[in-house]
Amino acid sequence: MKPIVRHIIGLSALAVMAVAFVAVLTVTRIKRSDVVCSGLRIEVTDSSRLGFVSVNDVREYLKGYGAYIGQRTDSVNLEKIEGILDHKSAILKSEAYMTGDGLLNVTITQREPVVRFQKGAIGFYADDAGYVFPLQRGYVSDVPIVDGNIPLAVGEGFKGEPESPEEKLWLERMIGMARYMKKSKLWEDNIAQITVLQDGGLMMVPRIGRERFLFGAPVQVEKKFRKMREYYEYIAPSKADGYYTTVNLKYDGQIICRQ
Repeated sequence: MKPIVRHIIGLSALAVMAVAFVAVLTVTRIKRSDVVCSGLRIEVTDSSRLGFVSVNDVREYLKGYGAYIGQRTDSVNLEKIEGILDHKSAILKSEAYMTGDGLLNVTITQREPVVRFQKGAIGFYADDAGYVFPLQRGYVSDVPIVDGNIPLAVGEGFKGEPESPEEKLWLERMIGMARYMKKSKLWEDNIAQITVLQDGGLMMVPRIGRERFLFGAPVQVEKKFRKMREYYEYIAPSKADGYYTTVNLKYDGQIICRQ
């Protein structure tokens, strides 16, 4: 067979394949446009650890979208659905997609707080990234609680990051301290409350005992907790229960105890 004939045959075969491919895409597109949304499937990926958002909550949130059941699957606005869900403060990320069986699938990842703040009547959480969001109805996360003179300009319903560099730095330090406490079962279980005093220093309130630990600013956290451990191991056992009421950990190389 001559080369030119082989070339013509090859081009013809490619043309036939291209036409067939376009025909398949067209038929698939037509079939997809005929499929209607028949239901909703919801997965909250971290529901075994967190309880901020339930399947029923997601159903309620999606009422803000309007009708989707019975609508053609290619007409359901998935970006709008994700926008509605991502706007909820306890949701870190949502993903919405349609499957061939006509189901709208929604996957939810919740925000995971590392510390809780109580500023007067206003309560809020902060996650590991420094995102602040309000307390949620029906579920309380077991994280360190901070009250007192909290230097964050956060009002009721606030969600997002603090605006000023000073606030961001303070929150970052508090989050770092909360991370450190979580590493140790001793501090996670033993510290019941953290109060921000008028001078900006922290006071640690344990679950057991009269002692109040003056911690100072949330810096050099590891050193200060090491001194708190030394107090419990070496100083407290040498005295009667409740002998000391104040233990100052603020100064390098010193543990100052007062009755």
